[in-house]
Amino acid sequence: MRIEKVSIVGMGALGILFGGFLTKKIGKENVEFIANRDRIRKFQELGLTSNGKPCDFNLVDEEEKGKPADLLIFAVKAGDLESSIKTAKNKISDKTIIISLLNGITSEEIIGEAYGREKIIHTIAEGMDPVKIGNKFTYTNLGYLCIGIMDKTVELEEKLEALVDLFERSGLPYKLESDIKHRLWSKFMLNVGVNQVVMIYQGTYDTVQKPGEAREMMKSAMREALVLANAENVNVTEKDLKYYVDLIDTLNPNGMPSMRQDGLAKRKSELELFSGTILKLGKKHNIPTPVNQRIYEKILEIESLY
Repeated sequence: MRIEKVSIVGMGALGILFGGFLTKKIGKENVEFIANRDRIRKFQELGLTSNGKPCDFNLVDEEEKGKPADLLIFAVKAGDLESSIKTAKNKISDKTIIISLLNGITSEEIIGEAYGREKIIHTIAEGMDPVKIGNKFTYTNLGYLCIGIMDKTVELEEKLEALVDLFERSGLPYKLESDIKHRLWSKFMLNVGVNQVVMIYQGTYDTVQKPGEAREMMKSAMREALVLANAENVNVTEKDLKYYVDLIDTLNPNGMPSMRQDGLAKRKSELELFSGTILKLGKKHNIPTPVNQRIYEKILEIESLY
């Protein structure tokens, strides 16, 4: 099994970041973005720049048939996942490998229900600081992808080996995880903190990098996620929390997480994916989550003004 053709659904920050990287490394003819005709027309009319340079991407109509992907990447917002699953339907074959770059802890399950869990390599994007406003995309840190499998079947192990081979050939930074569920929950803990708090304070990464109220709120929200991870039998610890707080401190101070970018664009955010999930799990385990409750209410208030 060898990955030659890569199809991507989603031209948001992560889609552009990793799609642009792979386009340069393995060739435009081997990397395509799947979209409907309206999105393709919009791209052709307005264009897109990455760090000031025009993007030259291969865009393919979602109605195209007979050319399935070896690797299918979902790089959309949670609210667009259901429609994106339909967009990708003509790119699926029995051999297609699927990865999701979505935040949260549920997208792989949703995609797996549609196309088969045996196609899914769990993936978490970390350490990047992309910003997309309108048709302008910027980033300082490429970051890396953490990859692993939940179930050690022969089929999934072969798919994981093929993904590692692609990353080695292209030079895409990655980490092979022996406990991908732990990494998934750890990243979820990070997003519960940094995404939501920077949105509330309408700031940038600098807002939570410096000592003060915002940084403490971020860590408190993360600790509520940590406690719930433990309740779900995932051993996330204070060591993991410190690792991710330290990681945040390495990011471009002028950058911002995806929720803040949603706020600037007056879009509904991934609130339900973060504190919404925390509140549901808190009720499930009868564990108080007061910080995320306040965050949830505040972001609803902000979004009601759009």
